[in-house]
Amino acid sequence: MMASSIAGALAVAAVALALSASGGAAEPRLLEPERAFALSVQAVDEKTVEVRFVIANGYYLYREKMKFAVEPAVLAAEPQLPPGALKDDPFFGAVETYRDRFALRLPLAGVEPGRKVTVKAESQGCADVGVCYPPQVQSVTVTLPAPGGRPGAPVAATPARKSWFN
Repeated sequence: MMASSIAGALAVAAVALALSASGGAAEPRLLEPERAFALSVQAVDEKTVEVRFVIANGYYLYREKMKFAVEPAVLAAEPQLPPGALKDDPFFGAVETYRDRFALRLPLAGVEPGRKVTVKAESQGCADVGVCYPPQVQSVTVTLPAPGGRPGAPVAATPARKSWFN
């Protein structure tokens, strides 16, 4: 009897392993939102920062859900978002979305060159598998260059993960 119960347990384990390996009962593996929608900011000059999003394959951001703030500076003008691709979205209807990557520049006022500013980007996106993330806010702090100075290096909101080999 003991041999038959062990054989039965092994058979159940084999079926469960086969289902999970084939994706039969497995949940889709989703990226963390800050990895699916990676943000970086670069200080272009003493009055401008450039915001960049790199969007993972199989994910998209909603254009209408984008908001930006800069502290202690203020935005000198409303951000000019690039056009997005039209999508008939099951959650929000006809919307514009971004895939792959996009960038925009934010003109600043009320800040001195050489000063640090923090850019806050609010966004919301979804995975093609039908899962939407709640709105998220990512922050990046950069130092503005002196007038005529070189742009700063891009700063990622979420640093790259280290692997065993680097």
